[in-house]
Order: sequence, then structure tokens, then C-alpha cells
Amino acid sequence: MELRQLRYFVTVVDEGGFTRAAEKLHVAQPGVSAQLRQLERELGQPLLDRTGRTPRLTQAGAAVLPRARAALAAVEGARTAVDELTGLLRGSVAMGVLPSCGPFRIADLLADFHHAHPGVEVTLTESDAGTLIRGVREGGLDLALIAFGSEVPAGLDVQTVVDEELVAAVGHGDPLAGRDSVPLAALAERALISLPPGGGMRTILDQACAAAGVSPRIVFEASDPGVLADLAARGLGVAIVPSSGAARADLHGVRIVRPRLHGSVALAWRAAGTSGPAARAFVEHAREALRGYAGAAAAS
Repeated sequence: MELRQLRYFVTVVDEGGFTRAAEKLHVAQPGVSAQLRQLERELGQPLLDRTGRTPRLTQAGAAVLPRARAALAAVEGARTAVDELTGLLRGSVAMGVLPSCGPFRIADLLADFHHAHPGVEVTLTESDAGTLIRGVREGGLDLALIAFGSEVPAGLDVQTVVDEELVAAVGHGDPLAGRDSVPLAALAERALISLPPGGGMRTILDQACAAAGVSPRIVFEASDPGVLADLAARGLGVAIVPSSGAARADLHGVRIVRPRLHGSVALAWRAAGTSGPAARAFVEHAREALRGYAGAAAAS
């Protein structure tokens, strides 16, 4: 009996079939099937019922599965213990970012970590704030750069990178351009430009409107705040953007009041802790890298 056979067996069960298991394992499907048949011959019992479209555990397979998982976990634990002892990091980590993460120098962050720990595979996913928050909570992501309002999402620890007021950005020919502030209720009469649903700023706007009994009229949606600002500068509506996004020569930023809106961009990781030494090292690396960004942003 080989660890490879146990790994193939567990992967077939987890992935719900031989084809998906082979893709995840990066091996040919016949190789997965052959190893499973050999394991079954050694044990003297079929582990999977292959008569349906999806293989299902037999009684023997159900008995073997938790023991196979335990054996694989024990081997990984032994490898991790040795790695920690020698200071060698291996494994994989996954980070998620917002579409408009360019100013945060994520490429430098990833490159620096890769150079320090070449044995760790790092993956990057771009998505909206809601999807990233779920990914961190459920364990698909070790770390994410998210946006949120006044409350930290449940189940997460965060390190704030930027905290900004959200403003109504308009072109200089807009009636609001001569004002310093505007009540949120007054914006219900205007064509608004905002992130799509699920984005951090959009969630803040939607929640504030719901609390105030306001029905916003969103006419343009884009995932990049810079595009929102461009549309507003051309007179196509009122963009809801961070105050820094309205600091342009062709825009005028108007404070939103009653209520005031603000949002945070932050690094987020599971409050219960990361899954291993590689993930812990990556979280600490990212926190240190973006502490420097936060300091530079505060001084600018």
C-alpha cells in the first residue's frame, strides 16, 4: 500500500469522480484508475461503487476513508514539523484582491515573498469584496485585500490599509459642483454611478440607502473606481467613490451627509488562524508590506 494510492482514493472521493480527480492531481485518468484498482486488490475489497455516473463509497470504502485521510495528514504533519525545524517553508498559499488593487503594489508583495520562500506556491484571485470575504471564511483563501463599511466582517481579523470617506464625485458643470455637501436622500433623484453589487463601496451605499429608506437609481456600474470617476467627469451622473478618487482636476467631490459614508480597505484573514506555517508567514509578510503603504498614504 502506497501513500500515492491513498491520496488518489481521497481525491476521487472529494472531487466526485475520476476525471476531476485526475485534473486536480495532474495525472492521466487511467493512472488514477489503475492505482485505485491496485489498492482494492491489496485490501481485498472494492472501495468504490463504479456502476453509476458518480463513484460512490462502498461499506469498505467508508471504513477506509477516514483512515486514509489520517495517514495523509500524519505525513503532512511530519513534513511540516521538519520544515519548521529547519526553517524551510513549502506548500501553497492563496490571496484574493479587489479589481482596483493597483495602488497597493501587490505584484511587489508577491514577488518579494516568492524570492524569500521559493518553495511556496502562491496564487492570486481577483473578485468582489463579498466573494473574497466568503473565500477567507471558508478557507479557499488564506488572505484577501477587502473593502467594508463600519463593521469588520464576522469571523475575520483585519489590518486596515486605507480608511476613506465616500463622496459624490461630479463634473464641474454639474449642479452639485457648487456645493460642499449633499444629503444622501437628495441623491435618490440623481443618476448614480457605482460599483456592481457585491463590491465594498456598493455594499456601503446599498446599506445606507436601505436604512434611510432611499431607492438609489444606478445607471452605470463598473468594477474600477477610476472608470466611475471618468464617467462622472463626462457628465454622465454622480459617482460614489472614495475621496481620493475625486481628487482630480476634472472632478468636484461633494461630501455625503445624513449619514456620512466611509469605507475601509484592509487585509483580512481567518480569526481562527491560518492553516499552516506557509500561510502564517505569508500573512505576516503582507501585513508588514502594507504597513508601509498605510504610513505613506497617511503622510501624503
